[in-house]
Amino acid sequence: MRAVVITGVSTGIGYAATKLFTAEGIKVFGSVRNMSDAKHLQKECGPLYVPLLFDMTDAEKIKIAAQLVRQQLNGQKLWGLINNAGIFVFGAMMNLPIQDLRKQLDVNLFGHVMVTQAFIPMLGADKHLTGEPGKIINISSVAGKNAYPFMCPYSISKYAMEGFSEGLRRELMIFGIDVIIVGPGAIKTNIWDKAGNEPMPPEMENSIYKQPATEFKNYILCSAEKEALPPENVAALLLTILRSKHPKVRYAPIPHKILNWMVFHLLPKRWIDNIIAKKFGLKNSKL
Repeated sequence: MRAVVITGVSTGIGYAATKLFTAEGIKVFGSVRNMSDAKHLQKECGPLYVPLLFDMTDAEKIKIAAQLVRQQLNGQKLWGLINNAGIFVFGAMMNLPIQDLRKQLDVNLFGHVMVTQAFIPMLGADKHLTGEPGKIINISSVAGKNAYPFMCPYSISKYAMEGFSEGLRRELMIFGIDVIIVGPGAIKTNIWDKAGNEPMPPEMENSIYKQPATEFKNYILCSAEKEALPPENVAALLLTILRSKHPKVRYAPIPHKILNWMVFHLLPKRWIDNIIAKKFGLKNSKL
């Protein structure tokens, strides 16, 4: 039986992928942070879902989870590892508390590095296991290629994920393990509800950035409500990638791709800067 590990399966892409994969007869070891989420998924997906209880910042719990997976694989290789879990930190870099940036990177980057290191042996580096080498799919974002104001912490983590993926892919060729990036645009998840209910960071309340940040946040929330892709679309793409013998190195499932993706890559950076500055009130009035 094919088996995959997916981080962050409580909601969003991870949740949709877990439901799809188990419906297709694939065993899913999915990470959650609490038992209530694990029980909900077990009820939804049945015995093919096996919960892994760990926080992305807990190295010891990640190692324990890897030991559990190895035991249940019974000498077989993993079919795939999908690094999906993540958080979003909003703020301006000029006055962002450094602990907030550390939290962003601890979860979105270092956590996935630790998970990847723990499961690489089961994907093919351990030659004692049987089966074909597996694939690693790292969930990046459109923000991993285009950085937006007030999303800088998130973009830093996703730009880093892109570099991690590129270098890792070339290192793991020796084992036959492939590494693929999926960088979606906005996805319909409860992250937008959470973002809408979050107050403005206290350090921005009396900042020059308060009004531009408010306008940007409202714009992002409105765009997400209108254009965000269903997480099931990305889940289906993940399954296609795992089944493909020759996948691309990067996929970008993005709504309105010409406007939201190609334009950013075709226009000069200074033009994009000017558009953003005018739209969100970031233009220097003295210029």
